[in-house]
Amino acid sequence: MVEDDIVFKTDAITKTYGVGDTLVHALRGVSIEIPKGELIVLLGPSGSGKSTFLNIIGGLDQPTTGNVHFKGHALAAMTDKEITYFRREHVGFVFQSYNLVPSLTALENVELITDIALNPMPANEALDAVELTERLTHFPSQLSGGEQQRVAIARAIAKRPEILLCDEPTGALDSETGILVLEALQKVNKTYGTTTIIITHNASIADVADRVIYFADGQVSKVVTNDHPKAINQIGW
Repeated sequence: MVEDDIVFKTDAITKTYGVGDTLVHALRGVSIEIPKGELIVLLGPSGSGKSTFLNIIGGLDQPTTGNVHFKGHALAAMTDKEITYFRREHVGFVFQSYNLVPSLTALENVELITDIALNPMPANEALDAVELTERLTHFPSQLSGGEQQRVAIARAIAKRPEILLCDEPTGALDSETGILVLEALQKVNKTYGTTTIIITHNASIADVADRVIYFADGQVSKVVTNDHPKAINQIGW
């Protein structure tokens, strides 16, 4: 893989919490490359280090040792201002909790991002991308869980990020609703070329990924590439 095809490269990153008898090794020397434009699934049990890894490459946390490079630039060498800019302009986040402002409509929730981004897409275009054109004026309380999560995805992609980081985006949803959310993520990946990384416990979701990174005990246990990813409607749940 040539350097220009890599968005993230980690070099033996570790993360520990606590001291003495309470010391927890969340990551134990993770070295991996994340290719540009792929849909990647991080798979592994709770406590295996997936979320810690996602937070570190997203600039929300720092490794205890080791380095993270974004397109050849070391995150550790960036100032706080530069890290904030990196998160604001290059990375979109989608979490299990939707984090929508209840007093704002779907459109207004997305406009929170478009008002501060450098080169945003129109908020209604972002909502159209996740098939919520008919829900622009609805408040979160008037939306289903799956619709709220799709608003969160629209908000994340409205700033046109190069990277979309998703931590258990279907964890609180039933299978039918989860499929709609995954279809939205797959559409974003294919339509905009957004490198999309999804954390999940659901092994069947791995079938839709270009690459699956398996975590165990704070380490990458294996990486599997998939030459023929399935459409969301082709997988079991």
